[in-house]
Order: sequence, then structure tokens, then C-alpha cells
Amino acid sequence: MFTTLALAAAAPSGSSGMAAFVQFAPLALIFAVFYFLLIRPQQQAAKRHREKVAAVKKGDQVVTGGGLVGKVVRVDDTYVDVELAPSVKVKAVKGTLSDVIDPMTAKPAND
Repeated sequence: MFTTLALAAAAPSGSSGMAAFVQFAPLALIFAVFYFLLIRPQQQAAKRHREKVAAVKKGDQVVTGGGLVGKVVRVDDTYVDVELAPSVKVKAVKGTLSDVIDPMTAKPAND
């Protein structure tokens, strides 16, 4: 902060563009760091989640936003019917599904 003030004060009037650049360079650097460490990874994770939910199909095991785990029995554009237990079905909004569980990596429930 003090070095930019000293550079701006010591610079001749012809190089005021350079002084402005020196003052805004740290802000640009901070924004770049935030973008690559926070914003971009969050956007990529949201995109993967949207793709996973959009690809849900009958027979998939899903986790709802409320933490209920069940099997998809019907898929609509907006809704999915999830069977939580035999003859217990609920309708959930597709966008509220938290996860689609891969049957190959799912661990069986312990009784």
C-alpha cells in the first residue's frame, strides 16, 4: 500500500497510467486467485451435479435433499417417483436430489 503511494507520488505527471496500473494490479491478482480457487471449482461441481441429476433414470438409487435413500421408479421432466420401501413411494422434485448412487460402488446396508 505504501509503496504504491510512494510510486504514485514520485512518478512524473506523464506516467500516471503506470501508477493506476500499479494500484489496480493487486486487486486483479486477488480476483484471479478467488476465481481459480473458489468460484471456478464451485461452478464445475454444480455443473457435474446438474448433469448427474439430469441423467437419472428408472432403477437408479438416489439420495433426496432430506437424506432419504430410495430407488427411482418413474422419471418425469420435473419430478421423480422414489420408492423408499416396498409399496412406499414419494414424489420428489428432480432438482432436490442430492446424489445419484452408483450401484457398482454402493455399499450394502448393514442390518
